[in-house]
Amino acid sequence: MSHVFPRHTNSELPIAAGGDGCYLIDALGRRYLDCGDAAVSCLGHSNPAVIKAVQGQVEQIAFAHTGFMTSEPAEALADLLVEHAPGELDRVYFVSGGSEATEAAIKLARQYFLEIGQPDRRHVIARRQSYHGNTLGALSAGGNAWRRAQFAPMLIEMTHIAPCYEYAEKPEGESSFDYGQRVANELEAEILRLGSETVMAFMAEPVVGATLGAVPAVEGYFKRIREICDQYGVLLILDEVMCGMGRTGHLFACDHDGIAPDILCIAKGLGAGYQPIGAMMCTAKIFDAIRDGSGFFQHGHTYIGHPVATAAALAVVGEMTQRDLPGRVAIMGEKVQSALVAALGQHPNVGDIRGRGLFRGIELVTDRDTKAPLDPALGVAGKIKKAALAEGLICYPMSGTRDGRLGDHILLAPPFIIEDAQIDEMVGKLSKAIEAVI
Repeated sequence: MSHVFPRHTNSELPIAAGGDGCYLIDALGRRYLDCGDAAVSCLGHSNPAVIKAVQGQVEQIAFAHTGFMTSEPAEALADLLVEHAPGELDRVYFVSGGSEATEAAIKLARQYFLEIGQPDRRHVIARRQSYHGNTLGALSAGGNAWRRAQFAPMLIEMTHIAPCYEYAEKPEGESSFDYGQRVANELEAEILRLGSETVMAFMAEPVVGATLGAVPAVEGYFKRIREICDQYGVLLILDEVMCGMGRTGHLFACDHDGIAPDILCIAKGLGAGYQPIGAMMCTAKIFDAIRDGSGFFQHGHTYIGHPVATAAALAVVGEMTQRDLPGRVAIMGEKVQSALVAALGQHPNVGDIRGRGLFRGIELVTDRDTKAPLDPALGVAGKIKKAALAEGLICYPMSGTRDGRLGDHILLAPPFIIEDAQIDEMVGKLSKAIEAVI
């Protein structure tokens, strides 16, 4: 009997015993094409450069508390990230994962306004059907009703505007651009409703991952969001925990939209699964306000800036930049899209196939014309996950796509090293799983 507390208490899971490139291998020797581990294993499971970096760092120094010392890999990784970062991002605060990164971003935004003498700024605005993590502050920012429901009495008050979800929410007759501008302008309306002097930040994912299924914003949406934030002195926090670090064809996902945030959160692909790590990046303006004010960011965790984690991430980002893996992701992503459309584009229960780079979502529906979601009582997402695993494919099906209860989608996030034959394998196994369930 296992004493591990699993995510699902009645589940019986295979034991992961090995990794080989794009594949995970269980204790019985079965191989699973890994295309859905929450967009983490971007380099696959046996990258020699990253393994060597981890081993070498453990031999040198495993841990040094950042209250007393910094470390060489943390300094080098921060330099490398800032070198490639968009806009004026200039400082990097290392944490152990995505929820920690978004939590730190919210707290930094609040402290920034205290430091510059604007203590009334306290409101965070986010979007419906967003996901920003599971700690209470991050969960408060998230707009997924199902994840929030049982913890609602404990959550911080935050408000949510519409997502930019063209497939399900753009009316007929409205252009994509006009739709994007209209929903972006909801931010201005909400700022004015709350009082512009009380709003400190707007938080959003450039490509919404787990809760919407790889939904990118339409062209022009984020440029309008940036304009509104600038107009009202509101900080723009972009959550690239899932969609960043090369996943959508750019090292930083917001580069596609031609904007830069004031605070940016990354994780998952930053460490590629070799070590748990995340990071919050901010502009020099924000950092200087802390430095020239109290001089102390009132936040912290024991393992921030962990030498082994930052050494692993330094090797990961080095692999991405030196091999131009984001460029490869853009090319292979188009191949994935084409293969999915060819196999599933006319399926009566596939309503939309979308995404960017190697971050693709398939939305399942009852009727393609009406876009009506499947009955949640059918439990389609969970059944597809199980059926795909039986076929030897790890993917990321999720329910509640539309509003936290209705809707089902499948998220695909294969490693950046995926080859053409493995794309065919992924699509073939996924198609079999869908047919077995629907």
